[in-house]
Amino acid sequence: MHEAIDRIMGGDIHERLPAARERDDLERLAGSVNRMLDRLERLMDGMREVGNDIAHDLRTPLSRVRARLERAVSAGLGPDELEAAMSRAVDDLDQCLGTITALLRIAELENSRRKAGFGQVALRDLVADVSDLYEPIAEMENKRLMAVKPLAPVQVFGDRHLLVELLANLVDNGIKFTPEGGSIMLGVTEQGGKAELSVTDTGTGIAPEERQAVLSRFYRSDKSRHVPGSGLGLSLVCAIAHLHEAEVHVQSGPDGRGTCFRICFPPLRERPEGVAS
Repeated sequence: MHEAIDRIMGGDIHERLPAARERDDLERLAGSVNRMLDRLERLMDGMREVGNDIAHDLRTPLSRVRARLERAVSAGLGPDELEAAMSRAVDDLDQCLGTITALLRIAELENSRRKAGFGQVALRDLVADVSDLYEPIAEMENKRLMAVKPLAPVQVFGDRHLLVELLANLVDNGIKFTPEGGSIMLGVTEQGGKAELSVTDTGTGIAPEERQAVLSRFYRSDKSRHVPGSGLGLSLVCAIAHLHEAEVHVQSGPDGRGTCFRICFPPLRERPEGVAS
């Protein structure tokens, strides 16, 4: 076991402790350590993939910035053309900064263990606020944003600002992928003491085999390649949901068209784990 540990510390992450059939306490402990190493190896592979994705997503806009500025300098452009080239370069840099900001936000949420800002949040009021914010945006694009609010109050324990951010990301996503004349529906339900938020659109929909993948970082389906974005909005939704011990489900709309995102919260408790008295 010492020799195996030395090889692992030397960088051989594929090495494992001899555990045989785990017949005694020492072998059972070795088995547990091996399972932990398997988990760590998968996490390290995931970190490498994320690093590659970040490099790829930042390289394209940064390359455009460099090429545009080089052309502007070498072509001897006039003031108006130089201003236009600089404006496009700023847009590309904003895309890079948006990606970095979203990644830092996700990391902050995933590493957060504090729930000091948690309290009772009325989902009906939450839906009303987000609906009021995004309804004019939807109307400008000839789309309808509707909210179905329950008569009885439905509450969850959570951070109101984070839940607004979660719902806003889902609504923004729905508006982006819904064609003109389509609709986006916000809903709140409660069943068996469990609250649920839903955002349903009449857009292009998500194939069943992609519904889990869209929740991962930087994933963009072929249908969304033409839509501006970093591919991090749904990852941020998942990070906020995880902090609230909620589950994210992706399915088709009621009539088989579009997409429905459901955020299912755990039963309401007097004080959630991690909240100080």
